[in-house]
Amino acid sequence: MSITKRLKAVGPGAMVAAAFIGPGTVTTASVTGAEFGYALLWTMVFSIAATIVLQEMSARLGLVSGEGLGEALRERFDNQIVEYVSIFLVVGAIGVGTAAYEAGNILGGAAGLATITGIDSTVWGVVMGLVAGLLLYTGRYKLIERALIGLVAVMAFSFVASAILIGPDPGAIAMGFVPGIPSGSLYLITGLIGTTIVGYNLFLHASNVQERWSGPDDIGHSRIDTVLSIVAGGVITITIMVTAAAAFEPGTQISDIGQMAEQLRPIAGPYAELFFSIGIFAAGFTSATTAPLAGAWATTGALGWESDMQSTQFRAVSGTILSVGVLSVLLGGSPVQIIVFAQVVNGILLPIVAVFLIYAMNQRDLLGEYTNGSIANALGAIVTLIVVWLGVRTLLSVAGVL
Repeated sequence: MSITKRLKAVGPGAMVAAAFIGPGTVTTASVTGAEFGYALLWTMVFSIAATIVLQEMSARLGLVSGEGLGEALRERFDNQIVEYVSIFLVVGAIGVGTAAYEAGNILGGAAGLATITGIDSTVWGVVMGLVAGLLLYTGRYKLIERALIGLVAVMAFSFVASAILIGPDPGAIAMGFVPGIPSGSLYLITGLIGTTIVGYNLFLHASNVQERWSGPDDIGHSRIDTVLSIVAGGVITITIMVTAAAAFEPGTQISDIGQMAEQLRPIAGPYAELFFSIGIFAAGFTSATTAPLAGAWATTGALGWESDMQSTQFRAVSGTILSVGVLSVLLGGSPVQIIVFAQVVNGILLPIVAVFLIYAMNQRDLLGEYTNGSIANALGAIVTLIVVWLGVRTLLSVAGVL
């Protein structure tokens, strides 16, 4: 397949990348680079590979079964109690989780625009919410997909440009891909993996591939899309880490992403600050658009509602999630606290979703010849064990045990 054809296949996977490169990822990657330099770049190699494993399964499930992950979960259990518990987990965790992420997405993107313009982030937060709302209300998948692909391209250019302007050390970058765990870095390793492998993206991907392709014959296109998009998303995260590592002395503490952008000006000039701020905005806006989509597909699928993007129920769910984010801006919510809360929700949800996904991928009555092979199951099991560990660490950290 030619490079042109491969690029034309990009779409649903790019939306997944747009979803996981949000302000939470920018914040975590910036903090990691500033505090530990290039030492943890290797973490992103694992994160990219693990994300590809789970997202490929999710996309294959959607294309072969014609169901979203929420629908598959609801229909897999004969025991009504188990079915109701699973529905509650999906609606509660995905609904709360995407709403929490949404607040952080809007606040983070608004911070980028505020840095560029000097206009208060509250104003920009409301504007972002309105524009995202209009885009979602159209219910036109192709329009939304193209808009997000364009913004991912803007994000990639912006963060790569800021990394080049800062002048990183190529040798130090290469050494950063050699695995090692510096003292005190485990919580950031957990954070980097946790901001890349996101539970609600599994729901998003199983549904959005059905908007782009028609069935099992398109699995090849979907795999190309998944690999290219997630690798590109991982590279964007790496450039953010590299920018912070090159800009600051190891051990520097960064409290927020707006500070990161502002501190680039005296080091690398106004263009580095400008590019980084544009990247922050693009990261916030793309995630602010994909989170309501993921939440709506998960919720409508789990409850047995119509999952059409133009249906009243779908729009009601996505609109509610978006409204929570805008309301948080108006009430002056703290981006850091909101992002931490969202990651706690993800830490609880992700292991449950990963376990169910692997269970579903082994149901021959659902997937026929497209069920997981032994290699896919082994890789999935390894990734699942690691996300379980991440979830436990997240909960213990919040409880003050770690």
